[in-house]
Amino acid sequence: MKVYLVGGAVRDQLLQIPVKDKDWVVVGSSVKQMLEAGFVQVGQDFPVFLHPKTKQEYALARTEKKQGNGYTGFICQADQTVSLEDDLLRRDLTINAIAQTETGELIDPYNGQTDLNHRILRHVSPAFIEDPLRVFRVARFAARFHHLGFSIASETLELMRQISQSGELNHLTPERIWLETEKALATDNPQVYFQVLKDTGALNTFLPELEALWGIPNPKLWHPEIDSGVHTLMVVKKSAQLSDKLTIRFAALCHDFGKTKTPPEKWPSHHGHGEMGVPIIESVCKRLKVPNHYKELALVVSAFHSRIHKIDQLDASALVNLLDKMDVWRKPERLDDFLLTCQADFQGRLHFNDKPYPQLNKVKQIYQLALNVTAKPFVEAGFKGPEIRQAMFEKRVELINNYLQNN
Repeated sequence: MKVYLVGGAVRDQLLQIPVKDKDWVVVGSSVKQMLEAGFVQVGQDFPVFLHPKTKQEYALARTEKKQGNGYTGFICQADQTVSLEDDLLRRDLTINAIAQTETGELIDPYNGQTDLNHRILRHVSPAFIEDPLRVFRVARFAARFHHLGFSIASETLELMRQISQSGELNHLTPERIWLETEKALATDNPQVYFQVLKDTGALNTFLPELEALWGIPNPKLWHPEIDSGVHTLMVVKKSAQLSDKLTIRFAALCHDFGKTKTPPEKWPSHHGHGEMGVPIIESVCKRLKVPNHYKELALVVSAFHSRIHKIDQLDASALVNLLDKMDVWRKPERLDDFLLTCQADFQGRLHFNDKPYPQLNKVKQIYQLALNVTAKPFVEAGFKGPEIRQAMFEKRVELINNYLQNN
């Protein structure tokens, strides 16, 4: 029985970036031997075990043969005859197919170190095409390692296009696709993930609402980049620079979906696109089973981002109404997240990256003024029920009106 460190741990070690999880492959053993050694089996489709002390994952070396559809349609063989090279051959990318012995020696039958040095994401074997999930995984790796200069090999991109055209992506579960997407949103360059999916034809299956934005023009004065799809990915990139919050990045991705509903004869104007985007985002989140906290911010951003850009055109009453509709009294953290996404939308445009966005601080000041109005004095004055809310509304309007007149 021989044990090797494999996959991401070896790759990240060679790239000199922090290693998060360690995965091991065991050659020359069996399920019976692993259980007798105290390992706990957790894999249902193939033999994966948790170490009795470290709780790290140990998998028996295995081969896979495609039988059904999707990423689960495989028959696995895991026995003492499967070699380390056989196991590494079934992996997705050469940079993930390097093993390390317990003494530190590297075993690299598919030239993963060469591709690491040349910053190339390349498939290990033609069997790559059998697993449709790899389209999303490779797109995620492209996003994760973009800052290191990695690109996808042209022949690997071609296989990803073939998978996208085959219909196999339709067999992936929403939960699995969302997991990859969430991991991609957590990278420094999440826009790369969506660009790769577009380039390989996968975006039209996974997120046609985003794909449809390409080719839709915006007014050149406010959008020198013109194209709505290009703008959206610029906003996603900017949102990642402004915040680590994945909800903000997702809201940035969805903020202009409503532009797909603008009649072409009205282009490049998109009046009311924010409100039109709300049901589209609802539909996307339902289909992909996106968690509610992502959806809630995305809906608020879509509905109201255009109004914040034009805040100087809103009177005090409209501003208090806006804060009411956003429910920031009960959810104060929502305002900061909303405003950062609006900033990303404004600065995520050609030549706008460093332009000031004074709307952010102005709204925060207005919000702080409005927070000074509480229900207590109105309750003490004998107001009841809806009267309290109306009195608070009017007092907030009064305070904000004074602020607007003096600023």
